[in-house]
Amino acid sequence: MEESSGVQQSVEVEDGALISERTNKCDQFVNIAGCDRAVAECYLAENDWELERALNSYFEPRLESIPQEGESANEPSSSEGLIMSATSSDFCIDLTSDDPIAVAQTSVAQTSVAENQANVDKKDESHFIFLTWNIDGLDTSNLAERARGVCSYLALYSPDVVFLQEVIPPYHDYLKKRAVSYTIITGNEDEYFTAILLKKSRVKLISQEIVPYPTTSMMRNLLVANVNISGNNVCLMTSHLESTKEHTGERIKQLQTVLKKMLEVSPSSTVIFGGDTNLRDEEVKRIGGLPNNIMDIWEFLGKPKNCQYTWDTKVNNNLKAPYVCRLRFDRIFYRAAEGGGQVIPKFLDLIGTEKLDCGRFPSDHWGLLCDFDMVL
Repeated sequence: MEESSGVQQSVEVEDGALISERTNKCDQFVNIAGCDRAVAECYLAENDWELERALNSYFEPRLESIPQEGESANEPSSSEGLIMSATSSDFCIDLTSDDPIAVAQTSVAQTSVAENQANVDKKDESHFIFLTWNIDGLDTSNLAERARGVCSYLALYSPDVVFLQEVIPPYHDYLKKRAVSYTIITGNEDEYFTAILLKKSRVKLISQEIVPYPTTSMMRNLLVANVNISGNNVCLMTSHLESTKEHTGERIKQLQTVLKKMLEVSPSSTVIFGGDTNLRDEEVKRIGGLPNNIMDIWEFLGKPKNCQYTWDTKVNNNLKAPYVCRLRFDRIFYRAAEGGGQVIPKFLDLIGTEKLDCGRFPSDHWGLLCDFDMVL
């Protein structure tokens, strides 16, 4: 009898540990995915309670058709025939939570929901999070998993403003269904284009425009959005400047258009430009450097070594390039407002630097994540 009782107690302990472990995984899933517990439990149960696998399943974009191996191309036409579709549950899932995960976890561990919301509101008024990323939609290899990877970063960091380059129509459609907490505006809706995502709860869109580059041969333009963030007027600009070394002349012309547009914005507004500039440092020197009142945020923040290269074939093997090339293609330019509220860059980091299960990175570019302080 004693032996039987001991076995029973051992089983009870194991069951208790299993329940505790599964409860913890469910809590983590809910915090990351922003869904309710019933949805979390369903996905975890279907994936043998493996958290990473369950999250991958939750964020997985479904593809009705994918080019066969070898059909991937680096031309805009490679997106033809590629369809990202969503299950019925996609239409009610908010991929991106308005509140950072760290804050959500703090509310569970330390504060009541009401107290936490007050803290979130206070913090939100004091800063905003910005992301710019060339997501390489033209590379259709592993596109489903790479798209899921990009969207997972949006869910993780919950940036208030997002700039994306190399968006293709199926990717755009997928974002509209998944990132429902964002207003999405685009520089085009054919072939490939740029997009700006604005968190609805934080950023009010006032106006938008597309500035053409008259002599581009790659369908490039400048996408502009005038917004208000917590009482601060901010002019947002993104672009994907002409690619490759051979098009340096056109790229410099496009850079001059960007800088001219930044200088024309009302002095009462902060101006933030970000994107895949394809710039080499010597090209900026050829125009005499940036204007005195426009700063390169990487330089402004002390040239952090970890953010020096955003296109790095030494580390990023997505392109399987037979050469090593390390460049700072992706840049953020900043012009401060005069008087009144101030928006000040405080921190810069790279994202997208971890490989996915498919063995590739979300993009051949790293994304740039920047935190701005807001001083009223």
